[in-house]
Amino acid sequence: MPTLAIIGAGPGMGLAIARTFGSRGFDIALIARTKEKLETLAGQLGQEGITAAAFPADVVDRPSLTDALDAAKDRFGGIDVLEYSPAPHSPVPGFALAAPSQVTVDNLQPQIEYVFYGAVTATRAVLPAMREAGAGTLLFTTGGGSVDPVPMLGNVNAASAALRNWVLNLDKELAGSGVHAAHVAINVWIGDGGPEGFPTAMPEQIAPLYWELHEDRDRSEAVFNA
Repeated sequence: MPTLAIIGAGPGMGLAIARTFGSRGFDIALIARTKEKLETLAGQLGQEGITAAAFPADVVDRPSLTDALDAAKDRFGGIDVLEYSPAPHSPVPGFALAAPSQVTVDNLQPQIEYVFYGAVTATRAVLPAMREAGAGTLLFTTGGGSVDPVPMLGNVNAASAALRNWVLNLDKELAGSGVHAAHVAINVWIGDGGPEGFPTAMPEQIAPLYWELHEDRDRSEAVFNA
């Protein structure tokens, strides 16, 4: 069975992506900070006939992230697709939003650690085996502000744009290797209850895009608009 590892797995996009790949024969490695949440998701997927397991880790604790991915490889025999989309669902200390003119090293550094350095760490944990096998997919998610920045998210967008630039460049480097890297920019509010006038979409509407990028392998970026 091929295996998908989802970093930042939660009950929204993570679960929808897990179902999209799991229904097509993938085992699922679920990685996020909260063990109980992951085990609940694994149980839901199991009831749907999808094999899933929990591997708790914090993306800003780079050794723990590498250890979780190594444990997932041991459990499932390897990782064929990596999807990186950590997104806090509650306030995180030190992760304040800042407009561009209010960005400082102190409020930008945590975003860089979370959005960008975590992605680099995860990639280094799985890419060597993918290169050796001549097959694999690396998928990375940001908000639409990585492409068209929003003033209230000045520091978040800067970190996301750094990730986007690196992913597009990584895919250029990997051309011809059998490994594909792609960036997804979600330019909508996910789920119900978004800001008034802001476009929304449900996770189930967005998740098929990840399968398309994995299956078609013909582009290094996709922007989801309502």
